[in-house]
Amino acid sequence: MGIEVRPATSFDDVATMVGPKRPDANVCWCLSYRLPSKENVALAGPERGERVRELLGEDPPPGVLAYDGDEVVGWAAVHPRAHTSFARNRKIPHVDDLDVWSLWCVRVRPGHRGQGIAHDLVAGAVAHARERGAPAIEGYPVDNAGAKVDLTMAYVGTRALFERAGFVKAADTTSRSNGMPRVLMRLDLR
Repeated sequence: MGIEVRPATSFDDVATMVGPKRPDANVCWCLSYRLPSKENVALAGPERGERVRELLGEDPPPGVLAYDGDEVVGWAAVHPRAHTSFARNRKIPHVDDLDVWSLWCVRVRPGHRGQGIAHDLVAGAVAHARERGAPAIEGYPVDNAGAKVDLTMAYVGTRALFERAGFVKAADTTSRSNGMPRVLMRLDLR
């Protein structure tokens, strides 16, 4: 049986992938790029999880989940760029005026890494965007030139991960992650 990637609709599975170990903790929940900065900063503890629960009820949902059988093993945040902070981000340029989608977070559960699940997640995110009519999809990974990326910052992906999925470099950015430059990678879906 292979890895199946499908739209994120299960709160419990999203919580497994990006939620805190303690409900009162102020972890990301993958909201930092999904919400306006002011709202993201204002949400604390359990409010963050409740906001995610609301987003999971919207169409489209805020991302995709990877499953190995019934077990959730990965998460990718993907959504129309216009509804993310990338719409206003000064460090990540807009290549054109297309209503592109952004793919900004790829996470694989510990114990499942090194099995190609990140590639499955990127492919699933692309399929998710394509099925909903996206003309193109962008990612903003580090251009690490083969150097090791710290696991806490690896969520943005690497240029090689996106290239393997057919993305091409569309622009440089002034953004950095883990001290490495981030590049704008893009895949035309038309």
